[in-house]
Amino acid sequence: MHFGLIGLGKMGFNMRERARRAGLDVTGYDRNPDVADVSSIDELVAALPAPRVIWVMVPAGAITDSVVTELGEKLSPGDLVIDGGNSRFTEDQRHAAQLAEKGIRFVDCGVSGGVWGLENGYGLMAGGEAQDVELAMPIFDALRPEGERADSFVHVGGIGAGHYAKMVHNGIEYGLMQSYAEGYQLLAAKEIITDLPGTFRAWQKGTVVRSWLLDLLVKALEEDPGLDSIDDYVEDSGEGRWTVEEAIANAIPAPAITAALFARFESREDSSPAMKMVSALRHQFGGHATRPAK
Repeated sequence: MHFGLIGLGKMGFNMRERARRAGLDVTGYDRNPDVADVSSIDELVAALPAPRVIWVMVPAGAITDSVVTELGEKLSPGDLVIDGGNSRFTEDQRHAAQLAEKGIRFVDCGVSGGVWGLENGYGLMAGGEAQDVELAMPIFDALRPEGERADSFVHVGGIGAGHYAKMVHNGIEYGLMQSYAEGYQLLAAKEIITDLPGTFRAWQKGTVVRSWLLDLLVKALEEDPGLDSIDDYVEDSGEGRWTVEEAIANAIPAPAITAALFARFESREDSSPAMKMVSALRHQFGGHATRPAK
């Protein structure tokens, strides 16, 4: 299969490489000519066989809007656009309607795996029509981890469902990171704890709190035992806010996720060892920038 990929940043660059390792042909476009295979979207469209499949991996919001609009002007009926970024599910529905006027198909796909996806594979959550998801299945199979498809890929439902599932996934992620971080702060504050990194390391096998996030926490402490190089200012990328908004809209109590989001807001005002750990974890799994310690 030969498909196009727009956006070769931290995740898109690795996704192109993983797909190529799986035997797929990928033509990538990025505004940075040092990583792009073609110099324009026009060249990308011309390089692909019909029906064209183009995966969009750019920041959500205005940039995604711009790319989808341009593709709507340049693709042909029957072509397929996949939005693999972190767009809000309501934007998917708008983009799908916009492209449908031109006969162009649309799938949204939530992607989890961060900077580790090249080697480990990506968890994928797709939304759209069944035949459109099936057309892109060779790409999904190339990007996901080896093993049973159902363990790392799901066709969640209609347009927007993939990004809705990823939104909730990220909301859960907020709560998990906050719990680990608060535990870290409790342990760090107690004088009788003399081996803080070793405590977390000992939880990696056999305990009920073992997880990949815990593994990354241990890695962060190995690299910077006191997290002295990291400021406690923690960004929120949008999905946590959207999850809380959806919880309110649907009258679903989500106190852990909401508290984790508010803790990020608080991190921008006061010094907090727990929020240093949240910042360190975001850097570990997603390559998100940290602020240097003041």
